[in-house]
Amino acid sequence: MFKKLFFCIVIVGFLLVAHIAVFLFRPAFSYGSLEKKEVRINDGSSLKIVADLLMERQLILNSIYFRMLGRWAGNDLKIKPGMYTLHTAMKPLEILELIVAGQIFQSEVTLREGLTSKQIGRILEREHIVAAQAFLDAVRDPVLLSEMEIEAENFEGYLFPSTYEFSKESEPGDVIRQMVQEFRNQYSAGWERRSDHLGMTQHEVVTLASIINKEISASREAPLVSAVFHNRLKIGMRLQSDPTVIFGIKNFNGNLTLEDLRTYTPYNTYRINGLPPGPISNPGKVALQSALFPDDVDYLYFVSMNNGTHRFSRTLEEHNSAVNKFQRGL
Repeated sequence: MFKKLFFCIVIVGFLLVAHIAVFLFRPAFSYGSLEKKEVRINDGSSLKIVADLLMERQLILNSIYFRMLGRWAGNDLKIKPGMYTLHTAMKPLEILELIVAGQIFQSEVTLREGLTSKQIGRILEREHIVAAQAFLDAVRDPVLLSEMEIEAENFEGYLFPSTYEFSKESEPGDVIRQMVQEFRNQYSAGWERRSDHLGMTQHEVVTLASIINKEISASREAPLVSAVFHNRLKIGMRLQSDPTVIFGIKNFNGNLTLEDLRTYTPYNTYRINGLPPGPISNPGKVALQSALFPDDVDYLYFVSMNNGTHRFSRTLEEHNSAVNKFQRGL
């Protein structure tokens, strides 16, 4: 009798182990078309919540066994949040290893120099990183600004242009933190000393760089454009920069008029003296460096030659002649 009972226990145990082993090393669907599925694991999710989610998405066959696997491996408290790209041919053990390692799906996004926060928000939304409005709300979040030690009303100017890897459906604050940290990495101690020498705050440097970035197409002209603005600031001459006017117009339609140039806004440098209250774009390294190190020239004017470059002038007479030639076709 005892031998029969022992034999039955051994058989049942063997079948149970075999059944669990099949679960551990067999994908949810071992044949047919492979189907990719995106799964978001929220911060603080328990192993049970994750297992039930995987079961619901038909990525595992048994949530109880998956929880047993996690506890046996000691990984029940090590699951990392994020958006994961999984597929139906993955074994439960592979899924567990991936979410414990935090191998979340990353999208590569390139943000070029001179983009505004609104433009960045639209790009991030298009890439399914974060909703544009949620991003813009975070750009103006005073708590986040205080945390990142940015003494401004928003993060405009401090979202450094570069190529980033973001996970899909990221938190807006996390995206901003990454870009602001890259700004800090680029803004060297030498630049800090230079801004002190010029008598400019970092915010003023970033503001000037943002205007330079909007004015140029050819990066080689950045130090020349910077020189024009520095020279104007020194003698109290208004900057008269069209991009600043455009930035201050709500819902700009693409057509800058004389009425726009005459209408007062805090960003209309045809109407205000000195720099506007803040950056009008997010400048790159070339523009920032040029704002700090302008060319040693005495130009006060520049006008587009309609080929991506500008004609620079020292006097109003020279400038008017260039305007007649390149803008009016006289």
